[in-house]
Amino acid sequence: MAEKCDPECGTCPGSTSEGQGEKPDFSAQPHAQSSIKKVFAVVSGKGGVGKSLVTSLLAVTMQKRGHRSAILDADITGSSIPKTFGVSGKATGSAAGLFPVKTKTGIDIMSVNFLMEDDSAPVVWRGPLIANLVKQFWTDVIWDNIDYLFIDMPPGTGDVPLTVFQSTAVDGIIVVTSPQELVSEIVAKAVKMAKLMDIPIVGLVENMSYFRCPDNGKDYKVFGESHLEELAAQHGLEVLAKLPIDPAIAAACDQGKIEFLLGDWLTKAAEVLEQKGKK
Repeated sequence: MAEKCDPECGTCPGSTSEGQGEKPDFSAQPHAQSSIKKVFAVVSGKGGVGKSLVTSLLAVTMQKRGHRSAILDADITGSSIPKTFGVSGKATGSAAGLFPVKTKTGIDIMSVNFLMEDDSAPVVWRGPLIANLVKQFWTDVIWDNIDYLFIDMPPGTGDVPLTVFQSTAVDGIIVVTSPQELVSEIVAKAVKMAKLMDIPIVGLVENMSYFRCPDNGKDYKVFGESHLEELAAQHGLEVLAKLPIDPAIAAACDQGKIEFLLGDWLTKAAEVLEQKGKK
């Protein structure tokens, strides 16, 4: 905590209540009509590593395995989930609350795109306003009969991640990485924040891990050798998956057909989540 930090301001994880060393309770209840069994936040220390892709694939994988999946799109200024699923239109609601938009296979999604008149308009808001909207996605949206709610987080450790971790009942965090050496330090920051907020880390997913040549079947490490196992061992974490660089994945996202992409990359991750879902 900074030397001149006000311990009662409540804006940082180290804030105290009445200066007595007790952390204030910022937790918020989901909508009274919501039914959510498990909540997992998908995070990354930096942008561009494929966090939204992993979020989408996790929701699709769990839905294919017979579970009811949903995505809370907390990446307000960089929302890509609606495009990935090929859904548009506006969110509807009643006096009770807002209803998420359903994808072709029945995955529920709430995103800022569904509230904007123009989907392409930039969201030029300050941090507290963005964080408050994300909180409203938890408190005002009716998430009906959801087995697994995945929160697509913005990169970094700023206002929105802090709000999500403090106000929502997150059961675990999935950290998305890429093979570059510099990612290790960035991942370490995300891991330390999770521990600071006392939220368990489910494991690591490495995106853009390799490229499999269609001509010779060999795997090429385009971004260098992976250090994921070393990183996982360093923090006592589990490696959940390694996703390839695959033009089919990019095409599915661009065409809004992520639900129909064939691939078993996240089978192990799904099994781990199912085990946690039983607890």
